[in-house]
Amino acid sequence: MQKMTTEAEDGRADGSFLSLDYGAWDVRVAVIVGGFALYSCVFLITHLVSQALSVTYKSLHSQERAFWSLAATRAVFGVQATFAGLWTLLADRWLFEGLVWRQCWWSWALILTTVGFFLFENLALHVSSAVFGGLDLGLAVHHALSAGGFLTMVLWDSTGHYLAIVILLLEMSTPFTCISWMLLKAGYAKTLLWRVNQMVMIHMFHGRMFLTYYLWWESWRNRQDLVNHVSLPTLVIFYTGLLVLTVYLNPYWTYKKTLQLANPVDWNFANKDVNRNGHKVADVINKKNS
Repeated sequence: MQKMTTEAEDGRADGSFLSLDYGAWDVRVAVIVGGFALYSCVFLITHLVSQALSVTYKSLHSQERAFWSLAATRAVFGVQATFAGLWTLLADRWLFEGLVWRQCWWSWALILTTVGFFLFENLALHVSSAVFGGLDLGLAVHHALSAGGFLTMVLWDSTGHYLAIVILLLEMSTPFTCISWMLLKAGYAKTLLWRVNQMVMIHMFHGRMFLTYYLWWESWRNRQDLVNHVSLPTLVIFYTGLLVLTVYLNPYWTYKKTLQLANPVDWNFANKDVNRNGHKVADVINKKNS
């Protein structure tokens, strides 16, 4: 491993995480496992709390319950990723000025916990597909490329972290997607709250599209340094993922979410929009309150 250029050496960072040696594999594995365990706990806690408190959750089928808890877990990661991405994009000139080679203690912690999250995400996606059947191919490709890309940065560890952390800003839409789906399942798709959230979410997807253009620009501007200093596996996954996002996933998801604003349908579970008694969840709640 090349000696990383850190903010600590630049005299600009302090904190307990500085005592960790991110060049040591036992530390890296421990933080990855910690990230996996953290998001597994978020998933489990969401299930337990929703089972205890949510009428909507209790009315859902087993596959929808798993999706509900997974959506909440993704939302938690999305908040973390959005904050880190915005900070790096708008405020952290130190990482930007060393785009190809600079790393720091917090960027390492974020990269490693992100690997843990995507390992959890891939496991949850494929276990769910095996148990309930069906597979969202676009989502599976997205998760596989995400996990592979961040993992290569751990294996070939001299790469700068700027682009990787800015990429995490693509998760800006995830919390709003979670809220949209949960409100839709509860039968509140015609409320002002759902529509406002849906419009904000659509704009977040527009933001994702502009962010991919920015990533293309920065990678082109620094293309020679990237070729000289970044590992081939990392470059292949980075450009493959960026291409798939630019020409397919972002436009497709933006189109689907825009279409959903006018036609509030859950395409993931179109045949399960009603509970076992054939009533919408909102109808059940209204009857109980009447």
